[in-house]
Amino acid sequence: MTELAEGVQAAGSARYRALVRRRILLLGALALALCLSLLVDVSTGPASYPLPDVLRAILSPSQASAQLGAIVWAIRMPSALMAAVVGLALSVAGGQMQTILNNPLASPFTLGISAAASFGAALTIAFGITLVPVAADYAVPANAFAVAMLTALAIHALSLRRDATVHSVVLLGIALVFTFNALLAMVQFVASDQAVAAVVFWTMGSLTKATWPKLAVTVAAICVAVPVFVLRRWSLTALRMGEARAASFGIRVRRLRLETLMLVALLAAVPVSFVGTIGFIGLVGPHIARMLIGEDQRFFLPATALCGALIMSLSSIVAKTLIPGAIIPIGIVTSLVGIPLFFFLILRNGRPSW
Repeated sequence: MTELAEGVQAAGSARYRALVRRRILLLGALALALCLSLLVDVSTGPASYPLPDVLRAILSPSQASAQLGAIVWAIRMPSALMAAVVGLALSVAGGQMQTILNNPLASPFTLGISAAASFGAALTIAFGITLVPVAADYAVPANAFAVAMLTALAIHALSLRRDATVHSVVLLGIALVFTFNALLAMVQFVASDQAVAAVVFWTMGSLTKATWPKLAVTVAAICVAVPVFVLRRWSLTALRMGEARAASFGIRVRRLRLETLMLVALLAAVPVSFVGTIGFIGLVGPHIARMLIGEDQRFFLPATALCGALIMSLSSIVAKTLIPGAIIPIGIVTSLVGIPLFFFLILRNGRPSW
């Protein structure tokens, strides 16, 4: 009997080690695909350069021509890295929202944070209204971030009520989406034609104004939020088994949900404030990671980050190559790419991927 038990345990351990190896290999493949996509993204644009020349300019700038070095490091590298970083942030935010809200369709848009950021940016673009006194170059993103975080604080205040539930938080987010969209339409109605054109372009999402300082701020937001998710990985994994089960393990579910909610708001607000409204990344990225890896946060979290970064990087390449000589707003591309993936995930085997 003892030998049988030991054999079963050994077989289970072998299957677990094989599963871990498979997940690590998948993460490695995603990381390699992301590196290749970044390299292609840097090499493409109105003027395309061979991949070996671009790689030489990245690894040995002194050996590249002055023109190529300036284009790679001053223009294309910030844009390519910003695409990956924004995709990472939005995908992680969407994945954790789906975890704490137990809703397969949750994303940063569910809470109305992206819509709030769009409205805040529109106020500055159309009327010069700013909530935070900053330099003119950062007035639009600062106002977008301020309105988005105020919205997140309002949602946080509601969730502190005793009768607040996950469903009430989601419903509030949906109501905020419609509210801010209506306010944005009102701004466009009363603003000048030039201001309306600028607001519409901003809401489409664009990486053309990415700079190293903006990239640094976005990376800083990720460095604040992601380590906390790593520390809470076991608690978040347990939460996927249900609130009652998580609470039986001694997890403070309410506190965990509120903490995660605020960090998700930070991850969603900062990228959107710099590049505009980006759709479907926070919805599709986590579902693809879940299909490949599963629910274990030790692997799900990096897989979600890599999937979001890869989708966004590939979308950046498509935006620069779909129409020769033109750069399509990245928000349009992510929506066009995300809609087919969204339908595939929902209709796969006749049920949602959840």
